[in-house]
Amino acid sequence: MPVLSELLRGAAETEVTARGLRPHRLPAWVRDQFPDGQLLSMQSQPSGVRLVFTTTATRIELVTHPTRIAYPGVQRPRGRVDVRIDGELALRDELAGGDTIEVDLATGATAFHAGPSHTTTVAGLPAGRRRVEIWLPHNESIELVDLRADAPIEPDTTVRPLWVHHGSSISHGSNATAPSEIWPAVAARRAGVELRNLGLGGSALVDAFLARVIRDSPADLISVKLGINVVNLDGMRVRTFVPAVHGFLDTIRDGHPGVPLVLISPLFCGIHEDTPGPGAIDPASIGSGQVRFLATGTPGDTAGGRLTLQVIRRELRSLADRRAADKNLHFLEGTSLYGPDDAADLPLPDGLHPGPEAHQRIGARFADYAFTGAGPFAAVAPTSA
Repeated sequence: MPVLSELLRGAAETEVTARGLRPHRLPAWVRDQFPDGQLLSMQSQPSGVRLVFTTTATRIELVTHPTRIAYPGVQRPRGRVDVRIDGELALRDELAGGDTIEVDLATGATAFHAGPSHTTTVAGLPAGRRRVEIWLPHNESIELVDLRADAPIEPDTTVRPLWVHHGSSISHGSNATAPSEIWPAVAARRAGVELRNLGLGGSALVDAFLARVIRDSPADLISVKLGINVVNLDGMRVRTFVPAVHGFLDTIRDGHPGVPLVLISPLFCGIHEDTPGPGAIDPASIGSGQVRFLATGTPGDTAGGRLTLQVIRRELRSLADRRAADKNLHFLEGTSLYGPDDAADLPLPDGLHPGPEAHQRIGARFADYAFTGAGPFAAVAPTSA
């Protein structure tokens, strides 16, 4: 049975390849308009993308062909496929094989190594119809080759509110153990909503084309987490950052004037709290097995509008206040999701990205904030937690 694009959730579109289908999280016009290597790589990793269907099958096999980026001397876990049956985790399958693009962090040299496809098998399922979700890896690109089952597979027709979220590598899922355990997936599962994840590692840079993608996409709920990548890149100053965010929100509002929209400031990250970028890999960590990040700016140097996380939080808070006429715009301080106390309790393993337990905590806190009580999303999507 071929993999059918109508079973996919969370992707913008699919590309037909020699092997099958490759999901893309950004549409072709964006990839053509700005073919940046980092952006293209991140959008091709199907974070939040899953196959969803109903079936009475007792055995299901998904054949995929992954492509991963590896760095000599750096230990990076392989991607995983999560299979959830009626919401419960039934299988967590670590990928094997596939193609590898090896990048030497010291020289920038790359090498390509081909490998075989991978088969994820779920067997011994009990009789009865069930809803199946197969979450694709958040940290490896993948081609969908074949989907086989011993009974017919039908698209799931359940209608749930659609939450579109945009953010950085933290939202993409860096350092999470599995695709259904990245923090937006944790929050979506607790709330019982559909997720479209536009978390893009290193690429939450207030790009106008991302605002257009959100504007033109179906959405019942929207959240945008901005700041850390702008500091990492040292790409803006206060004078350019604030108007860019206004324009980003204005563009979203052109397509979704009344949709609840949460603007989230950066989570706590010690290296950039009071130190501007650019961010960089700590050379001393290369070859140690655990890459760490550092800030190369001068601590406390905010002259000329240089950006730190503290400056960005101040400016986003002020920006939200000045947009008070938009009653459906809500501001969330990112440190309420992961703050200094959390960093002491659950330190960032690489100095930049939360670990698996922190992803769980962040997802639970966002769900509690947004989907319960008087939360900004509660009226549209009452929580199922």
